[in-house]
Amino acid sequence: MLENKVILITGASSGIGAALVRESLDRGALVVLAARNIASMRELVNDYSPSSYLVVQTDVSNESDCRQLINEAIKRFGRIDVLINNAGVSMRALFGVVKLEVLEHLMQVNFWGAVYCTHHALPHVLRSKGSVVGVSSVAGYKGLPARSGYSASKFALQGFLECLRIENMKTGLHVLIACPGFTASNIRKTALAEDGSVQGESPRAEEKMMTAEEVAKHILDAVIKRKRTLVLTRQGRLTVWLNKLFPSLTDKLVYNHMAKEPDAPFK
Repeated sequence: MLENKVILITGASSGIGAALVRESLDRGALVVLAARNIASMRELVNDYSPSSYLVVQTDVSNESDCRQLINEAIKRFGRIDVLINNAGVSMRALFGVVKLEVLEHLMQVNFWGAVYCTHHALPHVLRSKGSVVGVSSVAGYKGLPARSGYSASKFALQGFLECLRIENMKTGLHVLIACPGFTASNIRKTALAEDGSVQGESPRAEEKMMTAEEVAKHILDAVIKRKRTLVLTRQGRLTVWLNKLFPSLTDKLVYNHMAKEPDAPFK
């Protein structure tokens, strides 16, 4: 059902974004790839027909880049059916010691990047009665310790997308908030430490997590079904459910769970 649909994916060079690119192309979609790493994007689509994709080097924290991205997509394909705001960066540091520039950077990429792209793409997505997708996180439902900037950006993203959905109740626009839960991807390896440096090796057991490829399939299936929300993994759904009914208990459970990470900044 996605054949010949134009799907624009930010953060397309790795992780869930790269998996979304491959899954979309395999389903016959026309894909616009957007990320800073143009070499990785070109390598990703090397085995696909050049007529089925467009690669645009984009820093989503820069509004002019986002405007240019949308213009290039329309110039090439003439329409946008699905916008997937996937670009994101994480962090791992206590709020009391983290540099404020780290939090500002996370908000700029995770929140403003989605706002910029959605703002410039919206007229085209409305024309096709298509979908706007935000790849959020369970951290957008429950604040996670040592992830203050990440959680704040995802809470903001979800609030923005809920407003967008309600404003467009009568326009035919579909808005999906997708929360993958912990996923085996590079987002933790590129997470920022308290001084803004890259964390490096993931502190979590990646082999036990849902793969990026599984997440991509679930997200595209949810787009086809025009779902409102998608919360993946049993742990993720349980966290959201418990937080609604027993928020104080969930605080303790989340604290204890996150404190078990190797080299956790709190115990």
